[in-house]
This record gives sequence, C-alpha cells and structure tokens, in this order.
Amino acid sequence: MTTLLHLDSSARRRSVSREVGDAFAAAWREANPDGHYVHRDLAADPVPFIGEAWTDLCDYVLANGITEIARYKEAVRTPDQAAAWAVLEPLLDELVAADVVLIATPMYNFSVPASLKAWIDQVTFPRMSLAGRRFVIASARGGSYAPGAPREPYDHQERFLRDFIAGHFGVEDVAGVAAELVNSRLDPALERLRAVHEQSYADALRTARTLGAEY
Repeated sequence: MTTLLHLDSSARRRSVSREVGDAFAAAWREANPDGHYVHRDLAADPVPFIGEAWTDLCDYVLANGITEIARYKEAVRTPDQAAAWAVLEPLLDELVAADVVLIATPMYNFSVPASLKAWIDQVTFPRMSLAGRRFVIASARGGSYAPGAPREPYDHQERFLRDFIAGHFGVEDVAGVAAELVNSRLDPALERLRAVHEQSYADALRTARTLGAEY
C-alpha cells in the first residue's frame, strides 16, 4: 500500500501553501484510492523543539555507528532520553512509513517556518538514509524568488529543503511547485504585479494536481 505523508506548516488556516499542497493531496488520493494518507498540521499541533536529551540520542547513534533506523531506540538509556524518544518516535514512524512526503510551506523571512524546522530536527539522525522515497515541496512566497528574479539568491526556503533532503536523507527525487508574489494581494507596492501572481498561483495549482495524479 502506497502512503502519502502530508505536512502543513503555515500559521494561517487559509493559506496559499495549504491550497497548493491540498491540490496535490487531492489528486494523489484520487489516483491512489487504496493508498494510505497521513496529514500532520505542524502549525495547529506544534512539534516541540529538540532538547539536550535528543542530542544525547544522536551522539550515541553516531558514536556507535548505528545507521539502521530500526536500531535508533538502542540509544535510549535514561528517563530524559526516553521522554525525548516518546516525542520523536511517532514522527519518525510516520516519515519512515511514507512513500511520498509532501511538505507544504510558506516562506517566512526567506526560509521555512520554525514549526517545520522543529519537525525536521526531531526526525533527523546522523547518516540517515531515506533513499527510495519521493518528496514534493509545495510552497508560497510573498515576493518572487523564481530563477532570474532579483531575489532569487535569497531563497532559503525551497533551496534549503532541496539541499537538506538530498544532502542528509540521500533523496534526489524532489519536486517543487511554488506560487510567487502572494503579497501582491495586500501590498500596494506590489499591486502592479498582481496579474503575474495570479498566473503563478494558477500554474502552481495546475502543476500540483498533475504531480499528485502521477505520484
């Protein structure tokens, strides 16, 4: 059975990144009627930040050369570490069980929300491989960070996620779809670019649906 893990991270209940992610998820569910769908809203149900006990778990895994995810629990040796493991274990189980991971995220201050970064920190261990899985990044940003745009160098949202997924999880199969210039809906200084945003928004929804039907 194919499994999709869908992560939302926008602080807004109604947001463009959620809409783009939902478009992918709806198409995926239609194309995979027997598939298993798991949705986790990291804004509505925040993941705690990591603490020292979590670092102890990582240190043990690294020092003892443990690379098999199923063996990570061997690192639990104290009550504090057990408490840290109780937080991360269900998150890790969801991630490992997924064939496709959909990350829906807005751009906050050139990067991803703290809620998403907290999840990443909780589920990531040294030399951890998720090879064989597929990732999709559904994003929205207030300005334009598209190739060739003046602000392209400041994209630490999709670029960060792509680099992290490839560099740490060993996954090269990463698709990205982004709606640009969302702030043109509100910012008078960007109003002249509203039509560009609307086209980007429509393209993002269409691309998300296409990807969802293919995955």
